[in-house]
Amino acid sequence: MIYILAALLPPLGLLVNGQPISALINLIMIVPCILLGLIFPLLFLVPSAHAVIAVHMKRTDRRQREVLEAIQRTGVPPADWRP
Repeated sequence: MIYILAALLPPLGLLVNGQPISALINLIMIVPCILLGLIFPLLFLVPSAHAVIAVHMKRTDRRQREVLEAIQRTGVPPADWRP
């Protein structure tokens, strides 16, 4: 759901995801992209792409942090262990 919000309303999606600085950068990025998007229509997608990539990176960092914390709590699995 956050990806849809980031694609349709990029600054709001970044704010909801807890990235206020990225949201501000995205808001600043929207102005030139709208103006230049009239000449190069592909530039309309740049703020949305930035927001979706930033949301994905933040979620990946959270997931990695959770895995590392779980490993620190329980310890490293034995060498002969296979999933």
